[in-house]
Amino acid sequence: MPAQYPLPVFHFRVEWGGDRIGFSEVTGLTQEIQAADYRDGSSPKPRPIRLPGLSKLSNITLKRGVIKSSSGFFKWFSAAKLNAAERRDLVVSLLDESRTPVKTWKVHNAFPVKVEGPQFKAAGNEVAIESVEIAHEGIELQNG
Repeated sequence: MPAQYPLPVFHFRVEWGGDRIGFSEVTGLTQEIQAADYRDGSSPKPRPIRLPGLSKLSNITLKRGVIKSSSGFFKWFSAAKLNAAERRDLVVSLLDESRTPVKTWKVHNAFPVKVEGPQFKAAGNEVAIESVEIAHEGIELQNG
C-alpha cells in the first residue's frame, strides 16, 4: 500500500455552473453548528444542557488574477442587485497528482454578495486580483 500523506492546497479545481474557472484562492468552506443551552428544571441541581442548535454558514470568497476576457462576476452581481439573483451550484475539488478529485465540496444555490476589483499601486508589481464573495444554502462534502 502506498504511503499516505497530506495533500497540498495548491492543486484544486473550481467548477461553477458546469464551467471550470481558474481561481488562485478559495476561502470560507466553513460550516458551524451553534450550541443552544437548555435548562432542565426538573433536576435537583439545575444546570444547562447543551444541545445542537442552528447551522451557521460562512460566505465563500473566490480570488483570481484579472484576465482580458470578462469573468462575469460584475454581471452576475448586477443581476443580484435587481433581486434577480441567478443561483449557481459551485464545486470545489482537491486533486491528487493525477488530477483526480480526492475531496469535493459541493456548494448549493450560491449567489454573489460582494465583488471586489483589483487594488492599484503605481510602485507595485503584483498581479491584479479580483474577488467575488458568495452566500449559499449549504455545503456537501464528498470523497473523490
